[in-house]
Amino acid sequence: MSIDLAVIGGSGLYNFPGLENAQRQSVETPFGPASGDVVTGDFAGKQLAFLARHGESHSLPPHRVNYRANLWALHQLGARRVVGVNAVGGIRDDMGPRVIVVPDQVIDYTHGRFTSFCDVEGAEVKHIDFSEPYTASLRRDLLAAAARAGVPAIDGGCYGATQGPRLETRAEIARMKRDGCDLVGMTGMPEAALARELELEYACLALVANFAAGCGDEEEISIEEIFAHLAAATAEVPKILAAMLAG
Repeated sequence: MSIDLAVIGGSGLYNFPGLENAQRQSVETPFGPASGDVVTGDFAGKQLAFLARHGESHSLPPHRVNYRANLWALHQLGARRVVGVNAVGGIRDDMGPRVIVVPDQVIDYTHGRFTSFCDVEGAEVKHIDFSEPYTASLRRDLLAAAARAGVPAIDGGCYGATQGPRLETRAEIARMKRDGCDLVGMTGMPEAALARELELEYACLALVANFAAGCGDEEEISIEEIFAHLAAATAEVPKILAAMLAG
């Protein structure tokens, strides 16, 4: 099977709008089950594969996602380019609700996750170069496609990956800001590193659902508002990817 692009959908993106001739693919992996079936089909004249990171009913919290199985399944189906769509909180002032960011760096604050395919007995130990965690050419393609589609997108930013599923304290966000983080999310790692181990091109479309704790004007973060902002940003994703595939 020839897959032109694989998309991993985050919170709010559980199926891919506009996917035609869709077929469900159940892929067995050496690392257990993926988050669900991979759905393949035609989009913008190309073959696209879609996988809902949290499951189609959002049944998997961030720390329980089988990231290894997800990446392996997409790789097994022939994907070579992967876009991870991630719901995030904004730390930097210009990264407020409904803003779309294509980050270029990541800091990993997660713990207890399977972070490498090397964790399996007898596997080859790979020391990947992760100085640039996202594939530069794919990032450029996403940004150019967003411009063609008329969708504003910020070029660059540091994604801080936290454990979840709870949101962060004000003190934690203040520390992350001191560390240089511009965004905070719960699913950016180990996904990016695993993609690199499989030699996949990988980039992130970060959709800002809310300001992180202490960064906006609101005293308390409303889950209802988060999902309203997320729905608005998510609606722009197919436009960007259609422009990229058609480009």
